[in-house]
Amino acid sequence: MAEENESNERTEDPTPRRLEEALNRGDVVKSSEVNTWFMIAGGTLMIMVFAAPTATSLQATFRGLLAKSYQLPTDGPALMELAKTLGIEVVAAFGIPLLLLSIAAFASNLVQHRVVFTTEPIMPQLSRISLSAGAARLFSLQALANFAKGLLKLCIVGAAIAALLWPERHRLGILVSADPAAILPLIRSLALKMLGTVVAILAVVATADYLFQYQQWYERHKMSLREVKEEFRQTEGDPAVKGKLRQLRNARMRKRIMAAVPKASVVITNPTHFAVALRYERGMNAPVCVAKGVDLIARKIREIAEKHDIPVVENPPLARALHGTVEIDQEIPAEHYRAVAEIIGYIMRLRRMVGRPRAL
Repeated sequence: MAEENESNERTEDPTPRRLEEALNRGDVVKSSEVNTWFMIAGGTLMIMVFAAPTATSLQATFRGLLAKSYQLPTDGPALMELAKTLGIEVVAAFGIPLLLLSIAAFASNLVQHRVVFTTEPIMPQLSRISLSAGAARLFSLQALANFAKGLLKLCIVGAAIAALLWPERHRLGILVSADPAAILPLIRSLALKMLGTVVAILAVVATADYLFQYQQWYERHKMSLREVKEEFRQTEGDPAVKGKLRQLRNARMRKRIMAAVPKASVVITNPTHFAVALRYERGMNAPVCVAKGVDLIARKIREIAEKHDIPVVENPPLARALHGTVEIDQEIPAEHYRAVAEIIGYIMRLRRMVGRPRAL
């Protein structure tokens, strides 16, 4: 029972496949503080860059409208045309800022996770309309933490803005009787200072919240040991089956070696770590590798060669070079022709003189 409980505890880090499946379902890391920061930062940038041109454009439009108000026709079609013209002017003035704010909203999600197209988050689920589930979410620790985070953020931002405006309290007091043309630049300057302060504070808050949300998301997708093993079986195959296949491949290799080595003309060894069996007959372009191996397979090749009186030549540099550059049933590379030719020529001379040698 204890082993079963351990196997069900989520103690293992999530695998890349588990995280990829979560992303495909739309379960992504998402911090509302990052979205808020992008929108406020984008709004601040819009005020800095587009506030004056937009105000100038709208001022010219409405000033002309008021100056010629007595000349405007009041019939139905004319009023519709006037409304259309004013609508175009307003859209033209606010179009680029609103477009850039939309880009900022899209970027706020893009920096947190890649683009995901899925309908799973919007599929109807009975648990979403359950009163008990809703009450549990409303009074959960997560909701309490969000409330505390919002209250703390409000206090910090409020204190920073109060500290910023306190030196300006005397100037703010005389705005009631000031000329409207002088009020707007001051209001714009103070607004930019306040927004800059808010952006700086929220940048820290957004970074901390994103790291917290990522940690929560990562912990939520941790896996039990049983789930890790099950995923390994699904992706890599059952270890028992893989072991059986490996045994079958090794058995086939041994059979192939036993069938190929007796046909070899020479076996070049390291002396025991590497072994390469070569076959050469008159009329062939170059010697062909019929078997090769390291360690256990190399010793097996040597044993079979000695059993069938195949010459075994110890040449460590050549054995290592051939093992690394030639595959079974392929001709040896041209750079090894001379070294192999000398060995095979020497073997042929010995055969003519004293018969087939066992080892050289």
